[in-house]
Amino acid sequence: MREIISMACSICKRRNYSTMKNKKNDPDRLGRNKYCRSCRKHTPHKEVK
Repeated sequence: MREIISMACSICKRRNYSTMKNKKNDPDRLGRNKYCRSCRKHTPHKEVK
């Protein structure tokens, strides 16, 4: 049930991170506060396909 997902910065829209999630436990899109190298600060990252 685990699937590899990409996470993109909500400001610059670059895909910086890839992680895994369990689709059974988390059917909605994930959102995390992570460091973006291009923005050079912590920004919200959202799951993209």
